[in-house]
Amino acid sequence: MKLPYVVIPNWNGADMLAECLRSLAQQTLAHRAIVVDNGSVDGSVELIRREFPDVEVLEFADNAGFAGGVNRGIRPALRAGAEYVALLNNDAVAGPEWLERLVHTAKANPRAGMVAGKIVTQDGKHIDSTGDFYSIWGFPYPRGRGEADRGQYDSPGNRRVFAASGGASLYRTAMLREVGLFDERFFAYFEDVDISFRAQLAGWGVAYEPAAAVRHFIGGTSSRMDGGAAKAGTGAPDGHSRPSAFARYHTVKNFSYLYTKSMPGWLYWKYLPLFWASWAMMLVSDARRGLLGSNLRANGTALVHMPGILASRWRIQAQRAVSVAAIDALLVHALPPLQRKRFEQLGWVRPHQ
Repeated sequence: MKLPYVVIPNWNGADMLAECLRSLAQQTLAHRAIVVDNGSVDGSVELIRREFPDVEVLEFADNAGFAGGVNRGIRPALRAGAEYVALLNNDAVAGPEWLERLVHTAKANPRAGMVAGKIVTQDGKHIDSTGDFYSIWGFPYPRGRGEADRGQYDSPGNRRVFAASGGASLYRTAMLREVGLFDERFFAYFEDVDISFRAQLAGWGVAYEPAAAVRHFIGGTSSRMDGGAAKAGTGAPDGHSRPSAFARYHTVKNFSYLYTKSMPGWLYWKYLPLFWASWAMMLVSDARRGLLGSNLRANGTALVHMPGILASRWRIQAQRAVSVAAIDALLVHALPPLQRKRFEQLGWVRPHQ
């Protein structure tokens, strides 16, 4: 087997990057590491070349976001004929067996297009993600986020998930060659669920390996995108604090992209009223939180790009290899916890008793 690649996107992450790369140097499985630098000006590139000479650096002048950044690192792995490519956030620290466990699980599940690891908080006590899921209301969400990690999702019955977090997962290059790379129109947020949805439609599964553990400084990179205005925890719409304007713009925009591109066949029409209810909830909720401008800009961008998104939908659905009913069985038929809370605050659904 050719060495797996590990791709680390970076933008001004010098203060976190060293610990991330040290954890890769301690991996039990040999690999090739690539840092894709998206126009950093904080000395990140100099740090890597000085302290981690075995790590390849791809240096770019512009910030292509998470989606564009990881694509820049995945393409060399494809050209080299690698069988697997792992992605790791620059604000994450991998356990020593992280990559070995991911590859082992991929080999044991040949139709798994990707394998998600367990992502926990920096102190290792709480869950950030044990794989991602997608609700019929249009919301993706990480399973177990905020819960104390008691191993509650480690049993064999919890090993199949809908999507893998791009922050610490393994991708089979055969799947990437079939369904394509990350959609760079997303820039950041939900692009990992988008590629997972496309993989599911093409007949690839997504596995979860709890022994592939990573500690994550949540929001470590996204907190920089508004000049430090975002707080840790706001990188994804998890509800722990008020999201930044950057995060809100991209999550609202990508909410529409994701549903429109991938919800297949009659499910698109069946769940469209729920999608519009979710869209309206976000609009009202953002207005109350002082984020209406970000929401409106996001919806304006989505409207402008909708012809291209619809063209992508046609191509994706034309290549669908599984039944619509099979996809429906993979979806969560309830509101995720955060979104249910938002609906309850607006009085649109009854509070849980």
